[in-house]
Amino acid sequence: MTTDIRTILATTHPYDILPEDLRAGLAAEIDVFDIAAGQVVYAKGEVLTHLYLIVSGRIDITDQNGEILSILGPRNSFGERGLMKDGRGAVTATATEASQLLAIPAVVFHRLVKDHPRVLRFFDRTRPAAARRQDITTMALSDLMTPAPLTCHPDTPLIEAARRMRDRGVSCIIAADGDQVRGILTTGDITSRAMAEGRAPETPVHAVMTPDPLSLPPTALVADVLHAMVERGITHMPVVEAGRLVGILTQTDLTRFQATSSAALIREIAKAPDSATLAGIVRRIPELLVQLVSAQNPHQTVTRLITDIGDATTRRLLALAEARLGPPPVPYLWLACGSQGRQEQTGISDQDNCLMLDDAVTPADDTYFAALAKFVSDGLDEAGYFYCPGDMMATNVKWCQPLRVWRDYFRRWIATPNPEAQMLASVMFDLRPIGGHEALFAHLQEETLAAAAKNSIFVAHMMSNSLKHQPPLGLFRGFATVRSGEHKNTIDLKHNGVVPVVDLGRIYALTGQLRMANTRTRITAAIEVGAVSGSGGRDLLDAYDMIAETRLIHQAAQIRHGEKPDNFMAPADLSDFERSHLRDAFVVVKTMQNAASSGRGYLS
Repeated sequence: MTTDIRTILATTHPYDILPEDLRAGLAAEIDVFDIAAGQVVYAKGEVLTHLYLIVSGRIDITDQNGEILSILGPRNSFGERGLMKDGRGAVTATATEASQLLAIPAVVFHRLVKDHPRVLRFFDRTRPAAARRQDITTMALSDLMTPAPLTCHPDTPLIEAARRMRDRGVSCIIAADGDQVRGILTTGDITSRAMAEGRAPETPVHAVMTPDPLSLPPTALVADVLHAMVERGITHMPVVEAGRLVGILTQTDLTRFQATSSAALIREIAKAPDSATLAGIVRRIPELLVQLVSAQNPHQTVTRLITDIGDATTRRLLALAEARLGPPPVPYLWLACGSQGRQEQTGISDQDNCLMLDDAVTPADDTYFAALAKFVSDGLDEAGYFYCPGDMMATNVKWCQPLRVWRDYFRRWIATPNPEAQMLASVMFDLRPIGGHEALFAHLQEETLAAAAKNSIFVAHMMSNSLKHQPPLGLFRGFATVRSGEHKNTIDLKHNGVVPVVDLGRIYALTGQLRMANTRTRITAAIEVGAVSGSGGRDLLDAYDMIAETRLIHQAAQIRHGEKPDNFMAPADLSDFERSHLRDAFVVVKTMQNAASSGRGYLS
């Protein structure tokens, strides 16, 4: 029997990469046993004693609800996920016909993955971050900011504030009331707004400062700060967490870092004189995507930087619209939903946006906002952000409404969660302010999340709606590919790949009343507040990283070959190793969907 085992190992990956003498020793440590149809090899949560390799027969892998996740046959291994994690079965494995298995003792398996990196790489389903140089695209604001910045009360005399800045050797002072930022005073302000205007030294800081300065949280990327600075012409950025001042970042702090090409694009966007110029700048995004993917940046960094360009383009179009149409008659807020709202844009994207108007708006103002919406949407389309096929745009009068109407929309969607309401709520729960008066949205978002989370019927309907997009899993260890049409024999990495994870993240945000829109940030926050278990959430993050990075790599390859990027990838384009890991990622997503539908929300 030893000879048979050696033959099986020699023709089965990853054992085939081992030296022949090592395979011979391994064969001597492996047990062979037969199992009858209907017998459970191990149950979910059970301590695992072996890794199993199928010689003959069929093994069904099921989740906690008994739903089949995979059907395994000869040469397939199972049990590695639990052994690599906590030593317990992550699923249930059952023989559905008489089968013969090779059983590799757990201690032997762990020795193999410890001593042989290629074996470890095959079995390890996590996504460790590749070693990357620390640069401006990946650093968090907390890594570069100056903590405990110089502060003063807004009523402090200018001369006193100037003396404090001189003594500390800094170029700005934050005007604060307790931990609340009220404004910022820079050396430039003292020169241009105080000395040049002949202000008295006793003039209070609040009379000269820039009130309510733009701020970012410490979790923001340094690249976000750079983009904001070059777009808006500012040199100092307060860092605020939960409304509390925690640091400051200045342009001087950034001089030792090299600006990214995305920042260069945004600098050009901020100065673009018209939509045609903007379109020419935005057309360079595919080149940027290839650069960022080739540098092995995490997918969340790539999509954030690309989305920053979309945001800057939108704000520039808003500014150009106001220059043409005149100042708005009432305050407004332009918001994005979809991938832009979630900061997850890739090489292809349509536009999903809306306008919230101050309740003081009158019918006479409709012409102005209709013209503004058309100017911006037309400009975005010209730049390559094509019109939304579902007409989810500010040009649709339904999505250009006063705040009171938007409040009524959300109330009705929550109270009557019919299929249309579920669809609209799913889209609108991803809203993110882009340009205008953000205060119009803040309270509405808070109210809506609270009301939605309290309505168990609405949550149940939203959860059911989120399961409409299923991972492309074929039962027999393969993928369920597109069956016909232009994309036949491919898998849709958007609708059947990232979207199921996006839907889960939205459900976690709803149940946990989380205000962020980004999918990865939602899942991370959901783990922290207990909306999803730590085990399940971390597995889902690993799976999402695999799927999202595969999608970006696919698009970058298409761009390199002079093709228009899309979301349809042929499994044959992947190696056996890549297909195996991608399928495992889809299995995790499917398992988490099943857990959510059963009200459990975890994978252990």
